[in-house]
Amino acid sequence: MQSVSAATLDTKKRKVSFTAPFDPRFPFTNQTRNCYQNYVDYYRCLNIMKTKGKDMQKCEWYHKVFKSLCPSSWSLTSDHNWD
Repeated sequence: MQSVSAATLDTKKRKVSFTAPFDPRFPFTNQTRNCYQNYVDYYRCLNIMKTKGKDMQKCEWYHKVFKSLCPSSWSLTSDHNWD
């Protein structure tokens, strides 16, 4: 029996992947519009929740989806535009 160190288990726990679910609005292989729509929805959700004083944790689903679909260079450069 092989022993597994605590550090190895901790590393495995952090590497949880997320795959965006199928969205019937974007049925084709090119997911650029899906990426963009979820990106916009995330920031729209944040603004609405902030305005209403509600929990912004509800917007995390959109964040996970756009991080899963969009290339990281797109979200890094675009994030500066929202500030």
